[in-house]
Amino acid sequence: MTRTRLLLPALSLALAASAYGAINVGVTLSATGPAASLGIPEKNTFELIGEPVIAGQKVHFIILDDKSDTTEAVKNTRKLISEDKVDVIIGSTVTPNSLAMRDVVAEAEVPMISMAASAQIIAPNDPKTHWVFKTPQNDSLMADAIAVHMRAGGVRTMGFIGFADAYGDSWLNEMRRSAQTAGIQIVAEEKYNRNDTSVTGQVLKLLAAHPDAILIAGSGTPAATPHKDLVARGYKGRIYQTHGVANADFLRVTP
Repeated sequence: MTRTRLLLPALSLALAASAYGAINVGVTLSATGPAASLGIPEKNTFELIGEPVIAGQKVHFIILDDKSDTTEAVKNTRKLISEDKVDVIIGSTVTPNSLAMRDVVAEAEVPMISMAASAQIIAPNDPKTHWVFKTPQNDSLMADAIAVHMRAGGVRTMGFIGFADAYGDSWLNEMRRSAQTAGIQIVAEEKYNRNDTSVTGQVLKLLAAHPDAILIAGSGTPAATPHKDLVARGYKGRIYQTHGVANADFLRVTP
C-alpha cells in the first residue's frame, strides 16, 4: 500500500521533463524469477492505475519484465531511454537491479524512482544518485527499529542470514551498526542465494551459535526458505524478517 500511495506523487517529478503531450514512464520490474512475489503485485498496481492524468497530462506506462536479473534490468533501462524516449524510469523491484540501473540513468540524465529498499540506492555522497529517488523506507532506518525491538525483548545475541547479493550485504552492514549501538552481539553470519531451495547447512551453523534471535535479510517468498528451516529444526528464539517480505505470498508459504 505504501508504494501505491507514493507512486503517483513521485510521478509529478516528470512533469518538468514533458511540457507537452503525454508523460512516458518506463517501468522495469521483476514479474518473473525469484522476486516475482514482489514484482507481480507491482505490475498489477500499474495496470490498476491505467493512464492517469496529472496536471492535465496523461501518464503512459511502458512496462517490461527484468526477470529478477540485473543484466535484464540494465538492458530494459537502456531500451526504455534510447528507444521509447521515456521521461522517467520506475524500477526495479530489488536492490541489485536498482543499483545497476543507476549508471544508465545518470549517464542519460533521466530521473529514476526505485521500488527497492537499500539506502545505497540514494547514497548522498554518490554522484550517480543525483537522478535517483526511491519509495520504501531505508534499510538503515528499519535496522535501527529491529535492534531497538530486540533489545526491549531481552535479546543479547543474534544470528544473521541474508541474500548473497547487494540486498543482503547492505542489511548486514546496517545490522552490524544497529546491533552494536543496541548492545547486541552478532554471533553468526550466513548467506544464501535467492533461488536456493534449502539452506540447511547455514541454519545448522546458526543454531550451533545459540542466538537469542535471528534476522533473515531476504525479500519476497525466497525469505521464507531459512524461516521454514529454522522452524523445522525446532528453533525457539525470535525470528525477525525485513520489510521486504510484506506481501501476501510470503505469508502464504511461511509457517
